[in-house]
Amino acid sequence: MTSRFLSALIGIGCVATTVHAQADFSQTVIKVTQVSGGVYMLEGAGGNIGLSVGSDDAFLIDDQFAPLTPKVRAAIATVTAKPVRFLLNTHWHGDHTGGNENMAGAGAIILAQENVRRRMSTEQFVEAFKQKVPASPQAALPIVTFSESITLYINDDSVKAVHVPHAHTDGDVIVFFQKANVVHMGDTFFNGRYPLIDLSSGGSVQGMISAVDRALKMSNAETRFIPGHGPLGNRDDLVRYRKMLATITDRVAKHVAQGRTLKEVLASKPSAEYDAQLGNGNIKPEQFVSFVYTSLAAKKN
Repeated sequence: MTSRFLSALIGIGCVATTVHAQADFSQTVIKVTQVSGGVYMLEGAGGNIGLSVGSDDAFLIDDQFAPLTPKVRAAIATVTAKPVRFLLNTHWHGDHTGGNENMAGAGAIILAQENVRRRMSTEQFVEAFKQKVPASPQAALPIVTFSESITLYINDDSVKAVHVPHAHTDGDVIVFFQKANVVHMGDTFFNGRYPLIDLSSGGSVQGMISAVDRALKMSNAETRFIPGHGPLGNRDDLVRYRKMLATITDRVAKHVAQGRTLKEVLASKPSAEYDAQLGNGNIKPEQFVSFVYTSLAAKKN
């Protein structure tokens, strides 16, 4: 496996347990940013982590890769001495769930949408990377699952996790801290770059747009948005992201309706106006357009 490909996997997610051992996280620094009140964002390698602290124990959203657990714990310790009592996974990918086993071993109760446990329980195949991902250890699996939503009353806030179906995967949730006015989007929001849509895990571009609409509906002009990847965002960032998704989807949909091939659609460059700004991440313009095309073509058929 080339270092470039491994770097892409770490940046996007979907990394198998066997790859974790090969990756060098020695230089990874966990950056802690206070978002609002007792809600923080932790950035390192992989998906952004959400942290809630306050009068109760700590509440964590996602946990990156297993080798990073000591660094994540050290970062948490800079804002609270209390243990992580609850851990919520926004979806099943390894850059968001890799630390589950370690966190559970330290006493955290893991929660997730029911499709997350289902996918983590068995071997998966991520078509975007042509990669098999082995089943997670039993200790890493969520022990509390839900179908549509769940609410936690913790750290003087009401925190609601809502399932947004068939978005980045089939098990995504967005998490709304009502008092703090913060939404953790998981990988339904890649800020400043094109997103991965894991079609092989039940994702779709239509679901991604619906997820953003759901987040915008539950928020206001002052809401801060923690993306799965990229810097902390505001409402304007999410509105621009939604416009990009809808614009490219509408353009590709017209080609699909006319029966054009993926090669023909790529040649038309439906994402051209966004490529300079969003095409420098791990998902390149042609790959993102391919996600959109495949998603729409599957719906048509």
